[in-house]
Amino acid sequence: MHRAEQHERVPAKHYPDVKAIVHTVLHEWRVKLKWLLEPSAGDFAFALRSSLAAILALLIAMWMELGSPQWAPLSVWVVAQSSRGESMSKARWRIAGTMVGCCFGVGLIGFFPQETILFFAALAIWIGLCCGFATFFQGYRAYGLVLTGFTSAIVATGAIAEPDHAFDVAIARGTYIILGVICEATLALVFMPSLRSNARKNLKEKLDTAMVVTSAQVSDFLSGHTTIKKQAETLTTLVNANARVEFDALEMGPHTRAADHARAALSVMLIMLARARGLFFLAQKDKSFAPGAFSTLFESDRKKAMSQIEASLLSGRKDNFHFRLLTRRHSKEAIENGIRAAAGIIGAWLVWEITAWPAGPAFISFVALCYGLIATRDNPILASAPFFRGAVWCAAVAWLYVFLVIPRITSPELLVFALLLPMTIGGLAARHASTAGYAFSFNMFLVVLMGPSNTERYDEQSFLNGALAFLLAILFVGWTYRTILPFQIDSRMRRISAWRAQCLKNLAQINNHVNAEDWLSDSAESLVRTLRNAQTVPDALKLVYMQDQLKVMNLGMSIIALRTAQQDEFLPQRIRRGLQLFLRRWEKKGPVVLEYNRLIIASAARQLARTQQPEIRHRLEQVDASFKTMLAEYKSL
Repeated sequence: MHRAEQHERVPAKHYPDVKAIVHTVLHEWRVKLKWLLEPSAGDFAFALRSSLAAILALLIAMWMELGSPQWAPLSVWVVAQSSRGESMSKARWRIAGTMVGCCFGVGLIGFFPQETILFFAALAIWIGLCCGFATFFQGYRAYGLVLTGFTSAIVATGAIAEPDHAFDVAIARGTYIILGVICEATLALVFMPSLRSNARKNLKEKLDTAMVVTSAQVSDFLSGHTTIKKQAETLTTLVNANARVEFDALEMGPHTRAADHARAALSVMLIMLARARGLFFLAQKDKSFAPGAFSTLFESDRKKAMSQIEASLLSGRKDNFHFRLLTRRHSKEAIENGIRAAAGIIGAWLVWEITAWPAGPAFISFVALCYGLIATRDNPILASAPFFRGAVWCAAVAWLYVFLVIPRITSPELLVFALLLPMTIGGLAARHASTAGYAFSFNMFLVVLMGPSNTERYDEQSFLNGALAFLLAILFVGWTYRTILPFQIDSRMRRISAWRAQCLKNLAQINNHVNAEDWLSDSAESLVRTLRNAQTVPDALKLVYMQDQLKVMNLGMSIIALRTAQQDEFLPQRIRRGLQLFLRRWEKKGPVVLEYNRLIIASAARQLARTQQPEIRHRLEQVDASFKTMLAEYKSL
């Protein structure tokens, strides 16, 4: 009996619930592969449209009996974008860059036909210049410039074995590009009807969303309930909208100033945020100050923004409105990009020179191509890692097709069905944020590695040499980005902070023509770009950086207002001389002059109290508000 009781007291063993574990694992994979298993209609339409366009370009290139038809699908995937306006913009700059690059590539062969060292030195300098100057541009203008560089490399290295046929190589390269662009544009017109009406609708949604977000942030400022994180999110929304209005305007057709009106509306929203932030700090320093009293001013700004939004939707041929914003990039970034690309090309040539690798010219071409695709990224190191992983998948799928699928294909129809599956999967991956980096290289180079042709197919040696050159080129480019002047976000943040502080001083110069719209737009864009790449920076440091940059942004707006007031002939001469003295001291010392220039500030306040004329009083109120805002921001530094 005693033994029986002991046996009953032994605790039962708990075995893992296998079904629950399997269910959890399957659920996690289903979430990860949702982009593939449950794609949206828009994602599937993009993937199918781009895949069919790439296959069509390949078939036409083969029908034309071009020497390397596999390069035509690459052009389709390069210009294929979710927005038709993006595709049109990228295609335009791609064609322009290709034409210039082809001409320069032929020129290199002509100038240095037997001088290897001079040839590659000139090629390296040229690609370095293209990548360096591309840093100063935004969007697809930068892409067009780097495309000029790597197209020159592809044409020049492709003609090394046969320099007498350099012109033929250039013509073929241009034909592939134009063919790919035309096929992508044709399929886009079929898949995307009612382009102009949809573009107008998309532009309105972007601007309305930006207006709602801005109004909410202004209300938070005036009520005293806001955070740095929410301010950064609002700025990100405005900067992203500003970057994309150009594409919607392109879709709306020619002879329209929609993009100018949209940028003007977004600049008014930035001014609203800057004003609200200044009132927020004034209320914090002076409890008797009531920000709500300025609600009519913000209502006036809101109406101005809404009128520009409406004008962007109705803009037509007779609209002559112009609005341009200045965008600045750091010269140090450009120099680093140029040196890195030039050194990489020289290094790739040395690899070929030392090893005598038969695939050496292809390796150099791939290196130049990778520099062109990655050089304009804000953080090339972050971009190179998923780019290489996608390339590995690309090489694996290409190997499967080269050795198992393509040898069994006997007609173009079968080739279409064979390529449609991996291309559609790649197109779906391109629409998902977590897989877009992989799809970037997979889509562009899949057919290039397969090398389909009318009369022959890749043998084992040719494929392995080409795939190895491709993968090693990406590793080589990633290595150079990590070793030659490596990108470091913390040093970049310090450099930008010092640069913004100097720009803040320079705003006080009488001959400085930067207006409030330029200053706010440039400040917001610089802040968003930096935060987008600050993934490895602790949140506490990012918040401090955001706070400092937002303060500099608001101080700059006040300095611009004082600089404008100093040139206002309606103001009393005594106030104008005081403002001139203050601005000169600010140009030399910066915000610290607020400590020992209280007499000038107090003089403006006393003049305001004595003035009865409404027009002059209104101008003095703006001067007084600017000084008070600056003092509030300075005390919070």
